[in-house]
Amino acid sequence: MNILDSRIAGRDLFAVVLIVCVLYALSGPTRGSDLKWTIQRPKESQNQGVIESEPGTPDDPQVKAVLDKMALAGISRPSTVDDVRKAYLFYPKLSGTPEPIFHVEDRQIPGIAGDIPIRVYSPDSSNGLPILVFFHGGGFVAGTLDAYDAPLRSVANRCKCKVVSVAYRLAPETKYPAAVDDAYAATKWVAENASAIAGDPRRIAVGGDGAGGNLAAVVALMARERSTPRLVFQALIYPMLDASTMRPSWFTESNAPAVTRDVKHKVLSAYLPIAAQLSDPYVSPLRASNLANLPPALLIAYGGEDPMRAESEEYARHLKKDGVATTISFYPNAIHGFFLMAGELASGQKCIDEVAAGLRNAFNGGVTGSFIEHKPIQAAR
Repeated sequence: MNILDSRIAGRDLFAVVLIVCVLYALSGPTRGSDLKWTIQRPKESQNQGVIESEPGTPDDPQVKAVLDKMALAGISRPSTVDDVRKAYLFYPKLSGTPEPIFHVEDRQIPGIAGDIPIRVYSPDSSNGLPILVFFHGGGFVAGTLDAYDAPLRSVANRCKCKVVSVAYRLAPETKYPAAVDDAYAATKWVAENASAIAGDPRRIAVGGDGAGGNLAAVVALMARERSTPRLVFQALIYPMLDASTMRPSWFTESNAPAVTRDVKHKVLSAYLPIAAQLSDPYVSPLRASNLANLPPALLIAYGGEDPMRAESEEYARHLKKDGVATTISFYPNAIHGFFLMAGELASGQKCIDEVAAGLRNAFNGGVTGSFIEHKPIQAAR
């Protein structure tokens, strides 16, 4: 265990003890109940308006087939940075054949520490199309523009929007806040240079999956605090929203494929420098004290036993409480990375469709908030 692993684990243990003491002290019927929902397992939530779903199961034939392929590739349970990188090289093999699209262009744009590679997807030759700025997943240590080529072509085609995919700097080669700096710089560049890519600067959204969902949420916070750029939507696909692993679900072993507590510590120890604070909202958006005036949000969560689901539920509630139109959508039979697996999983296809529909609705000014549960989907093959 390295120094940052020890620091994260030590803080988690201290926080467990502290929470137990606080709950004991505040165990009265009124004050204690205010805290209860923040620490319980997702399936134990107390009628907070979230539609509950049964845990995903490897018995689902599509999921089982994908898990078998992942097992053969040796990526079923990544436990190191190299394992995560190997997994994100394999996932595109599950994405299906990339759709034809009108135009794809690779560019370099200026960043704080040098040029940032981006890839711009255009569904047609129209000028003034709305723009999604997308940040890939990979635990801040993995992921490439090529890995996300297939799903982003599909999103651009279905939404009829530009998609700008951002290759931010990865850890451990560059630590926080490098990825955050690149994500914000790219979004700001898009807003200031929308005409250079035939986009509309008044209709810009951010999105991402996993670590990229974290970056999208952080960019939304930064844009609000710096009053630029103006964003109209955030699409957060199974986002990492809290650097802590304090929720009880992180301590529960499960047979369902999910991000484990150990691998989360590994990637965060690679991403965060020793001086980083786990409570920093730019590290853990869930720790932000106020979420008012953020753009409307769509959160995608998967599996009843996924510990990251609790983060999405809690973030959705905080957004709603602070007046942000929010939709949270559950995919009970999905597994981590399913946005990249539309060639094998009907849930991956549905996720792409839902993200595109949410973006299209937001770009047309018709955002509302709701809670959605997707029943198991079987696609014809």
